Amino acid sequence: MKRKSLESTKIISRHEFINASSIAAGAVLLKPLIKTGLLDGFPAADRLGRIAVGMVEIKSRPDYDAPTIGTYYEDTVITWLQEIIGPWPFRNNQRWVETPDGYIWAPNVQPVNNILNLPTNSIPENVGGLWVEVTVPWIDAILENPPARSSWWVLQASKNLPPRFYYSQILWVDEVKEGSDGNLWYRINERYGNPGDLFWAPAEAFKLLSSAELEPINPDVEEKQIVIDSTASHQTLSCYEGNREIYFCRISSGKVPNNTPLSGYGSPGYNIWRKLHSIQMAGGSNEAGWMIPGIGWATFFLGSGVAIHSTFWHNNFGEPSSHGCVNAAPKDAKWIFRWASPITPYQEGDITVSGTIGTPVKVVEY
Repeated sequence: MKRKSLESTKIISRHEFINASSIAAGAVLLKPLIKTGLLDGFPAADRLGRIAVGMVEIKSRPDYDAPTIGTYYEDTVITWLQEIIGPWPFRNNQRWVETPDGYIWAPNVQPVNNILNLPTNSIPENVGGLWVEVTVPWIDAILENPPARSSWWVLQASKNLPPRFYYSQILWVDEVKEGSDGNLWYRINERYGNPGDLFWAPAEAFKLLSSAELEPINPDVEEKQIVIDSTASHQTLSCYEGNREIYFCRISSGKVPNNTPLSGYGSPGYNIWRKLHSIQMAGGSNEAGWMIPGIGWATFFLGSGVAIHSTFWHNNFGEPSSHGCVNAAPKDAKWIFRWASPITPYQEGDITVSGTIGTPVKVVEY
């Protein structure tokens, strides 16, 4: 059973962790970090939002031209009262979030929850690890083997912040430890695309993913097709069984440097060739490029890097926004992943096929 004590590797107590994290975050304007009782510092509300960009303006009404009455900074967690339509010139998205302090443009706010979980205290030796999902707005972690290798974590360190995992990220846990305060911690060791970084984080922030909730949707249906409308003004995805549309969602397709949509991804027709529960994706060099960990429900259909996948770093669905993939909201990406073929084995969390075995993907511009 993969559970260790502090005799082999020291995990600091929650109190010590809070103090260290608070010092690291002292130079930036963020919501309070973890308190005793774990995540009591987040607002007590049924609907929450996380500021996903460096800074957003709070408006007096849902209108681009309205007076600015305040600001929120990255990773601030706010009470999400309701979503309202209001003008923002030259943008597809006209959605605003009402907060107790005023109105903010919705594409910059990730919808989140704050749900704590009952952790497992061990991992069976024969499975090697468990798939988990982050169910809190964010959770700070401790790097076991510094220095950080991924450019994502190097950037976090440059902000004088600890490593942080975000709501809806899908990750692989390969060890469990008991901290000096008696609480359980998970070791995060990303299974695919990880350059070698290992982290420890409080286990209550992660939900164990069961095989039942990843059961394939309508696996016996043979005539399936995904149609992506990459038109800059549309940005939608539809799932068809025969001629019947059974699922629809808004997406954010890739952009080329001049900020126009990457039309048709070069050709109209593809097939899904690889699916992963989670992967760390990268582009460019480790120094000059980008690298994003814990990307869930990755469904690849073109080359080595274009996939439909879950997105936690923006809420701008309906406009081209991605590095080149097809960004989808977490619930949409998960549904598509479960519905599309090939079926991904639960424990491995990865499958690759060739030819036309995978569900066809058609990219169009109307």
